[in-house]
Amino acid sequence: MTPSLLFLCVANSARSQMAEGLARQLFPGFRIQSAGSRPSRVNPYAVEALAEVGIDAGAHASKSVETIDPASVDLVITLCAEEVCPLFLGKAERLHWPIPDPASDDPTLSPDQMRDRFRAGRDEIRRRLAELGTQRGWPL
Repeated sequence: MTPSLLFLCVANSARSQMAEGLARQLFPGFRIQSAGSRPSRVNPYAVEALAEVGIDAGAHASKSVETIDPASVDLVITLCAEEVCPLFLGKAERLHWPIPDPASDDPTLSPDQMRDRFRAGRDEIRRRLAELGTQRGWPL
C-alpha cells in the first residue's frame, strides 16, 4: 500500500508547500498533498527555497483543506506554530510539527533575511521528513 501524506498550514503558501515538494522528492511514489484553511498563493520565497534544492514548485497552487478527500489520506502533518491549524476530518493518523511561519509582513526584513527564514523552515521540514522516513522504514 502506498502511503498518502497531507501537509496542512493556514494559507498553504509556505510551510505546507515546501513540505509537499520535499516529501515528493524524498518519497517518490507516495501520494503527497498539501492544503490550508485559508488558501492564498504560493509564496515566491518558498518556490525559490525549493528551487535551491532541485525542486520545481513553479506550478504549485494553494488549495483549500475542504478540497481534500479524507479517505485519500493516511497521515496528516500540521505545520502551524503560532496560528490555529486547520481542522481535518477523517480517520488519518496525525502529527504536529510546530514550525514558525517564515513569511512575514515586517518591512524591516530584507530579501536576504526572508530567504534565510525560508531556508531555515525548508531545512527543518526536510530534517523531520527524513527522520519520519527512517522511523517508518520508508525508502529514502
